[in-house]
Amino acid sequence: MESLEFSILLPALVAGLLVTATHVPLGIQVLNRGIVFIDIAIAQIAGVGVIAAAFFGYDEQVLAVQASALSAALLGALLLTWTERRWPDIQEAIIGCVFVLAATLEILLLAGNPHAGEHLKDMLVGQILWVGTSQIAVVAVMTAVVLAAWFGLGVGRLGRIGFYLLFGLSVTASVQMVGIYLVFASLIVPALATRNATRFRLAKAYAVGALGYLFGLMASTLFDLPTGAIIVWAMAIVALVVAGLQRSPASRPA
Repeated sequence: MESLEFSILLPALVAGLLVTATHVPLGIQVLNRGIVFIDIAIAQIAGVGVIAAAFFGYDEQVLAVQASALSAALLGALLLTWTERRWPDIQEAIIGCVFVLAATLEILLLAGNPHAGEHLKDMLVGQILWVGTSQIAVVAVMTAVVLAAWFGLGVGRLGRIGFYLLFGLSVTASVQMVGIYLVFASLIVPALATRNATRFRLAKAYAVGALGYLFGLMASTLFDLPTGAIIVWAMAIVALVVAGLQRSPASRPA
């Protein structure tokens, strides 16, 4: 029994660490830009791509599903690039509208599908416990590409389009593994927890994400709780502890 649990938990933990690897630096940048809900919007758009592939009968063709999700996410990223340049003052509101439109489009595409509820649940909370090695391998390659571009070129040289395209690529890779809720948590929670860090912020944010996945998976196994939901809570608790250990500049003695 223990070997069976380990064989399930290890791939799930690897999947979580891959998501953390790209989402932590992206999340810090998102928080700095003040466009917090971009990740959940693009994740929802990627979900539309997955459901659209099933709607047109390609749900059994892995490459077709990946291509559909990636195309949808990249188109969404390009759209948000254009709106940020055209209407920067209302970008957050536009992102919210895009999210709602994508979410309702998923419902429309699933109308009449007897497994609609199951599909929507998978998009929201994911199936991290059942991630396969082939899926991990594909995501690992995409993660390497995103990290190489991010740290190799730097945020300044990427520009708006480069940032949004990398964002779309990383979200597409992660949303099918861990679901929309964990994509959002992985992006924002570590960034929030370390917002007052003056040293080693990236390392601390990575620790929040990694420990959240580790403790969440352990709690899910020990207490037989829904995995995606408990990981979100575990990450939030770790974030609160880390944030509590940080001292904001305002609280420091003169």
